[in-house]
Amino acid sequence: MTMATLLTIGEFSRMTHLSVKALRHYHDMGVLEPAAIDPFTGYRSYDASQVTSAQVIRRLRDLGMSLDSIRTVVGASDVETRNRELAAHLERMELQLEQTKTAVAGLRALLAGPALRPAIEVRTIPAVTALTVRQMVEAADLVEWGTGAFDELSDALSVTGASATGPFGALFPGDFFEQERSEITVFAPIAPGGGLARATGRVEVLSIPAIEAAIAVHEGAFGDIDRTYAALGTAVAERAIGVDGPIREYYPVSSLDTDDERQHRTEVCWPVFLTGVEQA
Repeated sequence: MTMATLLTIGEFSRMTHLSVKALRHYHDMGVLEPAAIDPFTGYRSYDASQVTSAQVIRRLRDLGMSLDSIRTVVGASDVETRNRELAAHLERMELQLEQTKTAVAGLRALLAGPALRPAIEVRTIPAVTALTVRQMVEAADLVEWGTGAFDELSDALSVTGASATGPFGALFPGDFFEQERSEITVFAPIAPGGGLARATGRVEVLSIPAIEAAIAVHEGAFGDIDRTYAALGTAVAERAIGVDGPIREYYPVSSLDTDDERQHRTEVCWPVFLTGVEQA
């Protein structure tokens, strides 16, 4: 029988390059339990066989994995559970890497000089009947929430047998940009009356009102859409034609069917004076 080789917390810290403070925290969080704790002094001791686990924990922390996920990995009773957690974290890292690349590209574009002002048109957007999903959303959760909400709308179209009569869209109240939280509505326009009784879950049938809007098309990554908002908002302010009301975005089908950031296309619609629309 092999005798356990116990190490003081200081010795274990030097061998693993984890600080004493970190080791105590990992103990408190149930990530790495000491092999023994002196009942009188409270001193922690670690077994030499725990060094590898500690080194794995340090590398996972270097990769930005949360302690909850690390606890799952270290405590996994089977390879499948461990690998599933690691794979999920790698996917999150890959997404973060893409977001970083997009942010860097956007910053370089800003430093290169002002963007050309996109073509802007003013037109009437008629009222439509639509399948909708509404929810209070934090700005940080918008992309993930929106992806799920659009999936729900697609499922609802399939269940009801209705067909979208135009591109999917979303309504963004002004306080969403000011407070980074608001009720967001995503919608799929449909022909009135077709299969609507079978809409289920949180999908509602609502009327999206008509507006007159200044419209600019954003081509490219969603992370750079603020540049299009800035150009459009400037044009509206210069003409003093803006009115209160949610900004709309419309997403042509191609932008929902591709993971290629370069091919995203979004119509940004800024509400302006109602000159050609019957007011309620």
